[in-house]
Amino acid sequence: METAVHQRDASTVCQDDSAVVVFEHVSLAFDEKVILKDVSFEVPAGRKVAVVGSSGSGKSTLARLLFRFYDVGAGRITIDGQDLRDVTQASLRAAIGVVPQDTVLFNDTIYYNIAYGRPEASRAAVEDAARVAHIAQFIERLPAQWDTPVGERGLKLSGGEKQRVSIARTLLKDPPVMVFDEATSALDSRTEKSIQGELAEISRNRTTLVIAHRLSTIVDADEILVLDHGRIVERGRFRELIAADGRFAEMWRLQLEEGRKQDAAPAPGDAEAA
Repeated sequence: METAVHQRDASTVCQDDSAVVVFEHVSLAFDEKVILKDVSFEVPAGRKVAVVGSSGSGKSTLARLLFRFYDVGAGRITIDGQDLRDVTQASLRAAIGVVPQDTVLFNDTIYYNIAYGRPEASRAAVEDAARVAHIAQFIERLPAQWDTPVGERGLKLSGGEKQRVSIARTLLKDPPVMVFDEATSALDSRTEKSIQGELAEISRNRTTLVIAHRLSTIVDADEILVLDHGRIVERGRFRELIAADGRFAEMWRLQLEEGRKQDAAPAPGDAEAA
């Protein structure tokens, strides 16, 4: 029984690869605090749209609304023309794959954690997903291999290894819609760069919404939306936004400067070695 949000009927979300996601004049407020105000955009089938903005701008709220953790206050969100409030949560969540910033792993084996994406999948399918996510070789070098326990919340794995397990899990699920919710913002820049290829692989030819922190990860987006205080203040492709020299360009310059400072800072232990 659906209990988290109001359910109006038992329609199901289309499960083919041609999913189109549309936000139409979406607004949301909590206790009179405006979170989103008249937000409209489309993620065409097989394309990638990225959303950026400072902390509190409302960008992560878009992903939560898409997953129906709560409903819009005004406007509507559709997948292939179907209002999300008119479909079952089970079919909606089957149609969407999420790679979050903080991957949730169970205190079980690596195999179990990947297979959780589609429990009925064959072992061959699970192992194939791990290979595409570039974690299979790591697993097969472990003494217990696929039966290796990951520990509580995956504490026995590094941040990059946990994220690759999450990517493999999502690949196994094989959803038509992908959401990357600041998927690499908790990783160091070197690990992030090594994982970008896997993220590009799983988003290829899928309808993809990227909630981005590091702007260097969205250079290839078909459209970038800049949110500020719940409103879209700029939109366009990467080069167009840089050329416009507005809010996005300012964010880009700040991140480049931060990157230069990090590169110039001595590595831990350098001072001791000197």
